[in-house]
Amino acid sequence: MSLALYGHLFSSYTQKVLLALYENGTPFEFRAIWQDTPQHVAEWLKRWPLRKFPMLLDGDRTVVETSIIIEYLQLNHPGPVRLIPADPMKALDVRFLDRFFDLHVMNMMQLAVNGALTGDPVKRKDGHDESIAKLELAYAWLDGELAGRAWAAGSDFTMADCAAAPSLFYADWVHRIPESYPTLRAYRTRLLARPSFARCVEDARQFRPLFPLGAPDRD
Repeated sequence: MSLALYGHLFSSYTQKVLLALYENGTPFEFRAIWQDTPQHVAEWLKRWPLRKFPMLLDGDRTVVETSIIIEYLQLNHPGPVRLIPADPMKALDVRFLDRFFDLHVMNMMQLAVNGALTGDPVKRKDGHDESIAKLELAYAWLDGELAGRAWAAGSDFTMADCAAAPSLFYADWVHRIPESYPTLRAYRTRLLARPSFARCVEDARQFRPLFPLGAPDRD
């Protein structure tokens, strides 16, 4: 087997790439970055000392950064689900939404998590407050943008949805999507029902105690 993915099942960015692999039924080996797999940790750090995962290994080739990994998979290991459209303008829309979910939802959610991980009550509150403010802006924009669409960029499931699923999953734990954004809430529900993402959620369930803000008893 030539493909190996290094990451952690509870990691939102790892889940983003897992979604792309599951959607296309792409064969790969998952190599967990964890305390009981030092051999995988050593190989990961040797190839990518910036200490960010996931990392894809294709033979001797190392591929990092989630959006690049998904683009690489489509070029070199294509499957029945085309996650980046062939039409250049439609592809641009998908890439924009992919970046929006990463930068304005996932990373804004992480502000609260990082604040909680410091153990400092002041930093915890500041991080949580900033996260809520930024997520509220993102939620409001998305609720309007997604109107009339089944998936992020239209009728087809794309790389943008691979980014959206873990982003909205964890963001809703930090700042629950208000009922005043019914379109966004319904979209998150559809993502959770997608078999590829349902698999990600279930496989990571055992790690919920690691969530520093306390994982809610739902989802």
